[in-house]
Amino acid sequence: MRKRKYLSNKDLLEEIRISKNLYSSYIEEGYAKYDLIIANIERINVRTIAEAKRNRAVRLARESYESAYEENPSAGVKLGDFAVDWKKIQKTDVVFRVMTFDHIPLQPGRKKTVKTKADMHIQCNFPPFQHWKFDENDNLICVGKSHWIGGMENGHFSKVHGKMTNNLVRMFMKLVERYASRSNWRGYTYNDEMQGNALLQLSQIGLQFDESKSQNPFAYYTAAITNSFTRVLNLEKKGQRIRDDILEANGLNPSYTRQTENENYKFTQASEE
Repeated sequence: MRKRKYLSNKDLLEEIRISKNLYSSYIEEGYAKYDLIIANIERINVRTIAEAKRNRAVRLARESYESAYEENPSAGVKLGDFAVDWKKIQKTDVVFRVMTFDHIPLQPGRKKTVKTKADMHIQCNFPPFQHWKFDENDNLICVGKSHWIGGMENGHFSKVHGKMTNNLVRMFMKLVERYASRSNWRGYTYNDEMQGNALLQLSQIGLQFDESKSQNPFAYYTAAITNSFTRVLNLEKKGQRIRDDILEANGLNPSYTRQTENENYKFTQASEE
């Protein structure tokens, strides 16, 4: 059997893609997979079409290889055996993901100071997009929209009909558990609270990862977990300082941490004298 990594960016990206598709609508199921992400539809030209074809060729080869491996792991199949010539891929086969707010309703006054285009529209749980492709007449047509229910012309905006996949949620849980077991965190008595706070944070920002800017969701989620753990730690330390101040003010023994700090301070003062 082929050894699996603990959690790979490839697996995370796939679950993110599936989760976002649950909030989206497409003319056909096959259009849910995209070959290139671009900032706007004007970026579709000869160069980006060629790049999309190359990306599609790589994806098709990878999918064929993984399918063959799953069927017979001992057959010794190689990725090179499934190579696809990108020049043979038709322009009408490639799908572009266009990052746009064109189909997101406006919400004037949502923010007092408008800094980005997103501030003028209803807040979404992840950057909105549309999928575009060429038809047989060489015209670009919209074949998919995020935060959408129904057809491209007769559908409507919605941001609450989808959900994260169970696999993505399990990945979040595994990430948090593994991070919480690190030597610099596992000794705290409020480790469970740290984990709960991190999971809450991931449930809120998990789909905000933007594939057009990075292909490393592992680093994105790890940074969010680190911030959550640090936030709980700082709150606990602040609460402990207040408790110690109250105990000392009433002539009682503070925590062992404060007692150690006091002893170290006295030792330092004596050494300086």
